[in-house]
Amino acid sequence: MDEAVRALVQLVDPRLIERGLVKQRVQLRRHVTHAVEHSTLERYATVARGLHGRRCTCLHCSSMAAVQPVQQLSLGKSTEAGFIQFYNSMPEKPSTTVRVFDRNEYFTVHGEDASLAARLVFHTSSAVKQLGSGCQQLPSVALSRMNFESFARELLLVRQYRVEVYRNKGRGVWTVAYKASPGNLQQLEEVLFGGGAITHTAVTLAVRLATQGKQGGRLVGLAYADLNNHVLGVTEFTDSDQLSELQACLVQLGPKECLLVSSDRHSDSGRLRQLLSRCGLLITDRKRTEFSSKDIVQDLNRLLKLETGSSSVGLPQLDMKVAMESLSAVIRYMELLSDEANFSVYRLQTVDTANYMRLDGSAAKALSLNQEPGQPLSTSLTGLLNQCITPPGKRLLPQWLKQPLLDKKSIEERLDLVEALFSDVYLRMSLQSELRHVPDLHRLSRRLASHKASLQDCVKVYQALQRLPNMVSVLKSHESSHDTIVKEVLMSPLSELQAETQKLVELVKTTIDLDLVRHHEFVIRSSFDPGLQELREEMDEVEKKMQMELQKVAEELGLDANKTIRLDSASHLGHFLRVTKKVEKVLRGQRRFSILETRNDGVRFINSQLRSLSEQYRSLRERYNTVQTAIAEEVLAIAGGYAEPLASLSSLLARMDVLVSFSHVSASAPTPYVRPSLTAMGEVAPYINPDSSALITGEGNIELKDCRHPCMEQQDDISFISNDVSLIRGEDMFQIITGPNMGGKSTYIRQVGVAVLMAQVGCFVPCSSARVCVVDRILARVGASDSQMKGISTFMAEMLEATAILDTATRNSLVIIDELGRGTSTYDGFGLAWAISHHIAAKVECFGLFATHFHEMTALADTVATVSNRHVTALTTEDALTLLYRVRLGVCDQSFGLHVAQLAKFPPRVVEFARQKAEELETYFSDTPLTKRQCQLGEGDGGEGVMEGENEEVDKFLATVSCLPLAELGEEGAKAKLRELVTELSQSPSPEVKALINSCN
Repeated sequence: MDEAVRALVQLVDPRLIERGLVKQRVQLRRHVTHAVEHSTLERYATVARGLHGRRCTCLHCSSMAAVQPVQQLSLGKSTEAGFIQFYNSMPEKPSTTVRVFDRNEYFTVHGEDASLAARLVFHTSSAVKQLGSGCQQLPSVALSRMNFESFARELLLVRQYRVEVYRNKGRGVWTVAYKASPGNLQQLEEVLFGGGAITHTAVTLAVRLATQGKQGGRLVGLAYADLNNHVLGVTEFTDSDQLSELQACLVQLGPKECLLVSSDRHSDSGRLRQLLSRCGLLITDRKRTEFSSKDIVQDLNRLLKLETGSSSVGLPQLDMKVAMESLSAVIRYMELLSDEANFSVYRLQTVDTANYMRLDGSAAKALSLNQEPGQPLSTSLTGLLNQCITPPGKRLLPQWLKQPLLDKKSIEERLDLVEALFSDVYLRMSLQSELRHVPDLHRLSRRLASHKASLQDCVKVYQALQRLPNMVSVLKSHESSHDTIVKEVLMSPLSELQAETQKLVELVKTTIDLDLVRHHEFVIRSSFDPGLQELREEMDEVEKKMQMELQKVAEELGLDANKTIRLDSASHLGHFLRVTKKVEKVLRGQRRFSILETRNDGVRFINSQLRSLSEQYRSLRERYNTVQTAIAEEVLAIAGGYAEPLASLSSLLARMDVLVSFSHVSASAPTPYVRPSLTAMGEVAPYINPDSSALITGEGNIELKDCRHPCMEQQDDISFISNDVSLIRGEDMFQIITGPNMGGKSTYIRQVGVAVLMAQVGCFVPCSSARVCVVDRILARVGASDSQMKGISTFMAEMLEATAILDTATRNSLVIIDELGRGTSTYDGFGLAWAISHHIAAKVECFGLFATHFHEMTALADTVATVSNRHVTALTTEDALTLLYRVRLGVCDQSFGLHVAQLAKFPPRVVEFARQKAEELETYFSDTPLTKRQCQLGEGDGGEGVMEGENEEVDKFLATVSCLPLAELGEEGAKAKLRELVTELSQSPSPEVKALINSCN
């Protein structure tokens, strides 16, 4: 990187050093360093050439605070007044929409947007200037083109805002020239990504709610458009009160923006908006008329790639009436019909969520699925596993993580491929080496199909296709137990696509001058066309004459050709001669030479002969370019016919890239990952017990030996403590984990979910051995965070997530709950935690992990046979707490809150007072026969039928005691009878009755 920085810094005008502007050079070095880190060297090389001492305007550079506007907003008084009047007459816009005005050489933003631009781009409010005077003043900020590009990237890719760019159509009327939103970046792709790869997947969806039939069911119609992959998707389903099915779809599709009917009167529209806000989607309101499917068949006939003579009338998706209304809104909003390049390229598919594991937003957050802004890559599962090299691979891997597979055969196929790459280091490293030279083929295929490509794009495709033979060769040479699947899934399709694109390789080699590509010149080979060859020869002849003129002038002036005198050219001057400043005296008094200009690098001059040759060369060059442009258009038109196989090749290489990434991460982890053994849902499979070597037959379990959290173990200065996990169907399915804060409870339960998800994605898992039963969904209630800006408190967030778990959990689910019930009173919180846990363990009967500080929860193991207790270990002394991070069987025998307070450096008197209050409360409750907490154990669905039995036993005991003939029995007889009744009552299986008896002893 240092060499790249030094090379780019040398591009700065050397006059900076002469003027002593050393600080400017330091600023540029910082800027270029950021450019290198963000892999945008080529893009910033151009920027570096144009800076000439101006300070950096990169949004990611610390020098931004010192950046000042380089453009001055200067308008005539009449123009200024007219623009202010127009701006004030514009309709009101949402705060998440920014309006930018293109003034040809620079851009301006006004009003509240001006303050936003000043803060984000210049980091100072002094950049805001006022248009007009008095009460008609309008805050304004001027942006250079580079400022605008950085501003647009920040708004669209980071802050999830919309951007509208206006242009003047004359007479003070401004109209929208182009616009973009987080889900529709198409019109600003060049601004956001330049000639580089598209790193963001933009998906826009629309949702429409309707009432189904006489039952009044909630019908959800969903549609989305993926512009990168040319896919239109629709689905329609009945959902629960919490819209849990819709939330699972949102996680799987990963949209950035959602279209809704403005002023929707459906009773659940408010709940829908809350859900979308919690998922971080930008909500865009559209008119009700846009959700009309009246012309949907005609629209689909133009957009879809159909067989010749066929129509979309017979498509089964048309039966989804509500979904079709949503699709109409998407097509109108994305303006797909306004660009002919979108015609006959899309495919319509039904969103089939049944093929993938369901993940809600809480589960995605609990498993650290997505990368948080500003956090290291290793802190998220996506950042850790996404070691892909190609842009399509980097986009595909997050999609795979959001769509874990349910079909065991499909998962095993991925695992076979990963194992082949894992075990064959040469194969893995060879494919990585070849993939480094593959550009964003998907984007290039789109450019070719839409006739927006250039010869440079063709060269990029050619360079990628040149890598295919080596890939096919190394895949063919692979030998292992999985070589059949490697050849079937990777080598054979790749070989077929290589043959299909061979003509394109020959076309580029024949028509484009590849020798000049190394000089970044992309031109048609002159030998390809006789007319072009003739013009090239004439140009070469003129160049020879100009070199002869250089030699002649050098002899006349007594200078060394190509040393103190050179032949140069510039676009505005043509060809000319240049001498250094040291010898410029030789030109004084020379009337046969004309001085063109004097610069730091020397004096430019010309004579009549060279001027004539230069004009001749310019004329030939123009004719050459005309012929070359016509030929280039034909070449690009032919190359456009290969757009479909190139898109298929891009998809294949993306899958290969993801599999290579999985194998690379698995092999290079601090402790290598292992391949999991899978059991399908409901499958009864034999396996060997690793402890006893006995053959066991049973339904699928989750057994992880030495399980680790893949993100945690990557952190510096951490020696991760692994733990075994055993969830046995019908025996040990629901585990309650207790222990001190920071002891590892949350990490333990999360790492189980992460391991299961990684296994169903098709990746190796961080264990020494693993048996995983395929689960249909992972449901989580983890963390306690307020959403007050969205009108949701901590406790309400807990209850919403718990409701989603109770509504959607099935026998084949994995439930992860951490600290449920902390947002309300101790009694209510414990009662809810007990009821929810009892329902999941006894009624749903799915795998579950529950981390809690309610030690009373451990009594659930005495009530439900499949519940067991675990605790995280710790060593304590009077003034120290040592966490061991080991998970062991049994119940934690004490609370460690006061020890943690000591670790947090609480004042000793506060800790001592807290200890005294804790002892008082323990004494109080131990003296109470039946606490309120115990009375609430029967409340809720989870405790149904529990308290009734307990009350009957206690009532029977009390009734019997009250009816004892005390006079006949006497004192000793009454005591003996009472002990007999207490002994009989103590046989009750209820832990609450036992607690009552113990409290009376």
